[in-house]
Amino acid sequence: MTFPKIELHVHLEGTVRAATLLQIARRNDVPLPADSVEGLAELYRFRDFAHFLEAWLVTTRALRTEQDFRQVVVDYAAEAASHGAVYLEGIFTPAEPVSRGAEWDEVFTGYCDGAQQAAELHGVQVRLTPDIPRGYPLEAAELTARYAIAYRDRGVVGLGLGGAEAEYPPEPYAPAFALARDGGIGSVPHAGEVAGPASIRGALDALAPDRIRHGVRAVEDPHLVAELADRRVVLDVCPISNVRTGAVASLAEHPLPQLVAAGVACSVSTDDPAMFGTDLTADYAAAMSLGVSAQDCYRAGLRGALCDEQTRQGLRQVGGTFDWAGLITSGQA
Repeated sequence: MTFPKIELHVHLEGTVRAATLLQIARRNDVPLPADSVEGLAELYRFRDFAHFLEAWLVTTRALRTEQDFRQVVVDYAAEAASHGAVYLEGIFTPAEPVSRGAEWDEVFTGYCDGAQQAAELHGVQVRLTPDIPRGYPLEAAELTARYAIAYRDRGVVGLGLGGAEAEYPPEPYAPAFALARDGGIGSVPHAGEVAGPASIRGALDALAPDRIRHGVRAVEDPHLVAELADRRVVLDVCPISNVRTGAVASLAEHPLPQLVAAGVACSVSTDDPAMFGTDLTADYAAAMSLGVSAQDCYRAGLRGALCDEQTRQGLRQVGGTFDWAGLITSGQA
């Protein structure tokens, strides 16, 4: 039985499967480390988080045009819909293609057009949350925030912060997040994946987050876990990604059950499904194998979604009318 799913943490650049990456790279005359699906598989045999970032850049450098950005959204919406997704918030990093010569408006228009087309073709509501890449000039952070505000009416709902978390703490990005917040844009930074509780604390204090992406290392500080629960900050947890990058040693040791037991709402997502060899069904199954119910995952996703109230009411109705008890009876929850 396919059940409804909400996904709040997926890097659209990381959804590009190998065959599509080859197609786009050839279209744009961009060289890749391999010229076959089998060859690219080696690129995704991750050694550590730094190697993941290297692989991510290989994909992003192949994406050059408005057509590419639009295709990425539509293709992933089709995949996510096949796994029961009814709503997703897609991440993209506009400063990266801009640094290679793309125009800001070209990048945002491509992704926003893709979100609209995804809803029309596949029935999935897509909202967008552009990421600020750590390590880029702070001017890029401000511009990402300004363009997020400018495209708010096209489906942009949040501002993120991604990249090398251990090397770049969140505090210097506070002005960009304040600017976005004043413009009606939510705050969804990465924290607590590679770096520990101090990174999460910095994000809480400096960036006023609506959600924390990952946040799993909060478990190292019980007081921080209690604060996350009290403040109703949703964590976007990506179980299989955390294992692939080494953020956790194994799925069996994943802190998701501890966080949920402490009252922290945890949504479930794929992060970079093409790169980690996962999909939405597999990540939900991983969470459920740890004792977290499918319905709890959906409820956390609904709580954390940055969508408008009309969309939220529709998602609430989907969750309210689905036979979750039947899912349990069938042994899938």
